[in-house]
Amino acid sequence: MKIVDSVERAIARRSAGMGLALVIVAAVTLEATALIQYIYSGRAIRQEATMRAESQLESTQGKILDVINQAEAAVRNSVWIAQWCLDVPDSLQRVSQRIVEDNPVVLGSTVALVPGYLKSRPLFSPYVYLNGDQLVFRSLATEDYDYPNQEWFTKPIELDEGYWSEPYVDIGGGEVLMTTFSMPIKDKNGVTAAVLTADVSLDWLTELVGNIRVYPSAYSMMFSRTGKIMVCPPAETLVMRHSVEEVAAQMEDTSTALSLTRRMFSGEAGSMPVTNNGEKKIVYFSPMNRTGWVMSIVIPESDMFASIQKVGKNVLLLQLLGLLMLILILRSFFKSQLKYKDLYDKKERIEGELHIARGIQMSMVPKIFPPFPERHDLDMAAAIVPAKEVGGDLYDFYIRDEKLFFCIGDVSGKGVPASLVMAVTRTIFRTVSAHTDKPGLIAWAMNDSMADMNESNMFVTFFCGVLDLASGHLCYCNAGHNPPMLLTDAIRPLAVEANLPLGIMQGMEFAEQEIDLRYDDAIFLYTDGLNEAENIAHEQFGEARMEEALHGRKAALDLLESVKEKVGAFVGEAEQSDDLTMLFIHYLGNKEA
Repeated sequence: MKIVDSVERAIARRSAGMGLALVIVAAVTLEATALIQYIYSGRAIRQEATMRAESQLESTQGKILDVINQAEAAVRNSVWIAQWCLDVPDSLQRVSQRIVEDNPVVLGSTVALVPGYLKSRPLFSPYVYLNGDQLVFRSLATEDYDYPNQEWFTKPIELDEGYWSEPYVDIGGGEVLMTTFSMPIKDKNGVTAAVLTADVSLDWLTELVGNIRVYPSAYSMMFSRTGKIMVCPPAETLVMRHSVEEVAAQMEDTSTALSLTRRMFSGEAGSMPVTNNGEKKIVYFSPMNRTGWVMSIVIPESDMFASIQKVGKNVLLLQLLGLLMLILILRSFFKSQLKYKDLYDKKERIEGELHIARGIQMSMVPKIFPPFPERHDLDMAAAIVPAKEVGGDLYDFYIRDEKLFFCIGDVSGKGVPASLVMAVTRTIFRTVSAHTDKPGLIAWAMNDSMADMNESNMFVTFFCGVLDLASGHLCYCNAGHNPPMLLTDAIRPLAVEANLPLGIMQGMEFAEQEIDLRYDDAIFLYTDGLNEAENIAHEQFGEARMEEALHGRKAALDLLESVKEKVGAFVGEAEQSDDLTMLFIHYLGNKEA
């Protein structure tokens, strides 16, 4: 009896030790999975934020340069006229008047003679500017204004070329915040005789830059070549009163802020994190070399990572559920060890728990059909049948801004590793597609994130699309996946580019394609578990049988059931060797087109 008790205690101690080890391994695995998912998603979000900020900077600077180019062209095209009129100074006012009348971006203009150039006119600067819809004529040759010492007059003469002045409030001229483009004018002997100008109001710049909204709490700023704040929506009182260095010196992380300031005015474009009042922000900046101005976009990290924080809560819940399930499994296993259950009973219990694991995996894909019962422009359904209890196929879809975002994928490998990659892939797709409707960009961002930490050398064949439900316009991108079938008047494969699967290599470009769907057109997406399904004789179901199974229009759910029945009848008693996933999208919109 003592020997039996000793054996039982030894078995119990060994089982307890194994159970504790399993709990630790499982907890570490779950935490590692969450960490990998967070890193993947975080990098994808940062890349998306960078693309959005850089695109906005480039677009806004393009609009600013349009105005700059118009003002410069107005002056350069009038230099020869001003040269012609130097001997008749009273006609110079007409030159400025023409510049203002013919160029909507120009607020005012003057031809200012070099002091003493004409003995009859020691100081001469007729100024023409718009006041509302009326032209106003006045002279800048006054003691109070002292135009020969103004920057717009001295700098172009000093540099002997065109020059954009620092933004200023022209007290003696246009009386508004403006900047001036000036060109020196030389007479027929090559002597600098005058300066021709075009004043550009900056009111439009304040509105243009202030309306940029990359994220809800993000804002944009503009600085002059000397660091003066030109536009600052959060603190308009700083405009033209303080410099960016003065503001940086007052910030919490002064050294970082000053380092950022030096980089901004070094001529480079880039980004840099900075912390103030306990809040971390990313500052994206880009110079405008023609004027010396610098434009920046400030994005709080709290805005940038709002979506991933929401996902993180769901992942934590799944982790707790997973640990709870593992504890229940181990508890059941210990009882069976202590009660000397036979191998068959233990196997049945483990298989039962794996069914639950499969249920957890299946809960990550949409499974309520029809998914959008309130819509009459769309009929769709999907099905996934894992070859093992936990498979690696995935699909997903949702509607945002009247556009259907959808995807299908096949993870290399089987079992739990494939299901973990499947979960990460689906999460990254949701995260990235929440910020862009370009399938090519979605595939690019997902690929870079997944390839960065792909130590297991697993990859995902992937197809994603964005369908405009109003017009039927479909943009899509294929990453090494089976071409979907297009059901129109005929059934044929959708034309796809031969891109690589996701997760193989960073920096890959993914070609984006497009097609217009008409009313009653449909797309059938599938994984290779369908066309490569084998019967006992090792014959494959094949594309021909698949196309035949798609003939005859049915409701989405009925069509998928019909295809599954025909595959099952063909396979017979043969064991399913690969996951089988299908997604059917029947477009019923744009009926009047």
